[in-house]
Amino acid sequence: MTTETLTAVLLEEVDGKPRASFKSVKVADLPPYDVLVDVAYSTVNYKDGLALTGKGKIARKLPMVCGVDLAGTVAESRSPAWQPGDRVVVNGWNLSETEWGGYIQQQRVKPEWLVRIPDSFTLTEAMAIGTAGYTAMLAVLELERMGVVPDDREVLVTGAGGGVGSIAVAVLAKLGYRVTASTGRADTHDYLKTLGATAIIDRTSLSEKGLPLQRERWAGAIDSVGGTTLANVIAQTARHGAVAACGLAGGADLPGSVFPFILRGVSLIGIDSVMAPKAKREQAWARLATDLDRDKLGAMTTIAPLSAVFELADAIVRGQIKGRTVIDVRAEMPG
Repeated sequence: MTTETLTAVLLEEVDGKPRASFKSVKVADLPPYDVLVDVAYSTVNYKDGLALTGKGKIARKLPMVCGVDLAGTVAESRSPAWQPGDRVVVNGWNLSETEWGGYIQQQRVKPEWLVRIPDSFTLTEAMAIGTAGYTAMLAVLELERMGVVPDDREVLVTGAGGGVGSIAVAVLAKLGYRVTASTGRADTHDYLKTLGATAIIDRTSLSEKGLPLQRERWAGAIDSVGGTTLANVIAQTARHGAVAACGLAGGADLPGSVFPFILRGVSLIGIDSVMAPKAKREQAWARLATDLDRDKLGAMTTIAPLSAVFELADAIVRGQIKGRTVIDVRAEMPG
């Protein structure tokens, strides 16, 4: 049911700088798109953390409703593709950058942005997966496409304690891969083993500049760190292996060499989860429905109210968030 006024996390210009705060937004001021969604949940991703703390320029126009994810139920639709009651998720499509995002109780979106939530997932589970899990599944699909198979060498997941890493570990383990998890946090070791990691390495072993070609170790890898870590991962990837890159928490540069590509035939695959075509999105969600253990998803998920989003944004930028944090945008605000 449509209400007249909504509570949103709104990024506005204050004293010449973008600043996020809780603000009231009228339904009439939502974007003029064809589908109105009753938003149930959003998430806290690294990009959200950068936007809310001001440590990264994410929004490219203001004012901006933050939140790169949303899951909910169609309330109204001018599109024949969607009907009231349909359970939907939106990931990417520049939400919180150029398009209003999910930190609000209702949002108007374009029909082509929507993906139907598989029947096996609740709204909470769909948002626990969110952009992080959907990105992880896109990366797994690319490793499969490049011929990385479970009976080969180990597969590496960097940033394993985070959202992308946690779901990548869980999915790869269920598919039968021997997963090595890279993390800098000792408190995540038992957690990662419960998700299916068979070995754990400290992230410092990958964070110092290494030789352009190193001992072949990984059949494939999913990297959410970037920078020197990614360069070392590529240098350690075995002949004809593949690395799927989907993040830059450790840096946007790539201080490596062409040697792994031209001497070992290693492939580096970029994962674009923001503007991925609908067919890829639907394939990823269909595979998540079969290849992600829901008990493991539950074990990595924390649910918090919208009122906690600023504290959580600071924590994720500091690397203090484990797994996935779902934001209940319907929870009553304090005061």
